[in-house]
Amino acid sequence: MKITKKTPIGISDFKEIINENCYFVDKSLLIKEVIKGSKIILYPRPRRFGKTMNLSMLRYFYDNSEDNALLFENLAISQEQSIMQKQGKHPVIFITFKDVKSDNFENCFSSIKKIIKQEFERHMYLMDKLNYFQKRYYEKILLETADYSDYEIAFKNLCMYLHEYHKANPVILIDEYDMPIHSAYVYGYYDKLIIFIRNLLSACLKDNNNLEKAVMTGILRVAKESIFSGLNNLDVCSILQSYSSDKFGFTEKEVEKCLTDYDLSDRLPEIKEWYDGYNFYGFAIYNPWSILNFLNRKTISPYWVNTSGNEMIKNLLQVAKSGVKKDLEILVENGSISRVIQDNIVYADVDQSDDALWNFLLMSGYLRYDNLQQEGLYWMAELSIPNKEVQYLFEYEVIKSWFNKTQNDVKLESILDYLTKGDLNLFKYNFIQFCQNSFSYFDVSGKESEKYYHAFVLGMIISLKNSYTIKSNRESVFGRYDIMMIPMDKSQRAIIFEFKKVNHFADEDFTLALQDAKTQIIEKQYASELLALGISNIINVVAVFDKKEVKVEWFAAFDNES
Repeated sequence: MKITKKTPIGISDFKEIINENCYFVDKSLLIKEVIKGSKIILYPRPRRFGKTMNLSMLRYFYDNSEDNALLFENLAISQEQSIMQKQGKHPVIFITFKDVKSDNFENCFSSIKKIIKQEFERHMYLMDKLNYFQKRYYEKILLETADYSDYEIAFKNLCMYLHEYHKANPVILIDEYDMPIHSAYVYGYYDKLIIFIRNLLSACLKDNNNLEKAVMTGILRVAKESIFSGLNNLDVCSILQSYSSDKFGFTEKEVEKCLTDYDLSDRLPEIKEWYDGYNFYGFAIYNPWSILNFLNRKTISPYWVNTSGNEMIKNLLQVAKSGVKKDLEILVENGSISRVIQDNIVYADVDQSDDALWNFLLMSGYLRYDNLQQEGLYWMAELSIPNKEVQYLFEYEVIKSWFNKTQNDVKLESILDYLTKGDLNLFKYNFIQFCQNSFSYFDVSGKESEKYYHAFVLGMIISLKNSYTIKSNRESVFGRYDIMMIPMDKSQRAIIFEFKKVNHFADEDFTLALQDAKTQIIEKQYASELLALGISNIINVVAVFDKKEVKVEWFAAFDNES
């Protein structure tokens, strides 16, 4: 019988799905595994594989603030009587970082402050039982006037307040804990954020007697940064472990039932080709986001790879070494490559190590593994592309762009050569010509056009990282420069880039915009960092643009004449 239930596209709240009678693939036995599992559990899984949904389900199971027992009435977990005795017995701290995607530390920290504030607001009733000093702390969080150190212990303090009020230890649920770290890596404030995240999580998870259970989700297990330093009871349940392997993503039996329920069983062969192929410790797993979208639209399409989140993958592969490109071409031809496998990826190593890059692609859902076995001190596995959907991404979004850029690469090498050797007139002429001939009007005409030029130059000079330290969007004495090229040989020239869009709303033209950019470099003393390193040969390059039209000028750090 064909089912008519709505597919929950874009709905990740468990209670809403159950109450609205949306189609639901029952993963409720995860609750049993969590209760019987370690005190602190981390589930690294690819994006849109059901992490937020599962954490929402755990929230409504544990939460003692309202009666949610009926939500589980017809689910598999309802048959586990001893487990159901624990339903509704603990206060819950529920945090999601999935929307923290800021391009600088200040905005990121501000977003996290607001998330903490919202959770404190949800438990406002606690104020009735707090002492004078606790109330003052609570109020500072609500007013967003707390100190940096106050936020580092926010979850630990909230645990204590909840325990004292309810006489029961709270459960902490943190969704997409590494999303801020991902953004920090992309936008260049990684080291600064890591310290805060480490202190925030360690305070509430390490030696916290007021904690019943903590469950976190993310894409990666971030290990070497010591975010989880000292947490000897942390249980990392990645796709390389058997624990809860079938609780994220859809198993083959679940997909078969989905297709039967929607009278689409005849489509199973093509569904398998497009969305199957993931190996979570022996379980054949289908991409749940793509399956639900297919049930909704009845059409095959690369639903998962067309969602946001692929930008870092594309950028990493664009600048990949020739060996990585050759290996990827093998994979696209339905081949496989043997690589060292580890689940403790470090963001800082992803663009520095081929092994880290392949493992990042594996843990992020762009590759599958087979034949996992130990060889000496290392684990090895065969990596391959899981399905046609991911193959589409590699073929049409990555490899195709390599071929399209072959001719441009020759021109870019010449532009870089002019820049580093000091032929600035030739650099200026060729840079402007390249921008005008290569960029689409639509690329550079929107509100984010400044970021487009910034990203282009950053991508262009990244190949110089063996002879220059490349910094982007970093703080100087009084402001934040766009890009700085610091020569490893201090006798060589350093280069500072400043980008500016002509502001027509302020009646600005190119002349005024260029002067404004120059003034900003001088007044904010961008060169101070270089001087402190003993580098005095410094050139400032100003690029001002209005859609596809670009003007470039330069001047020495101590000479305001171009």
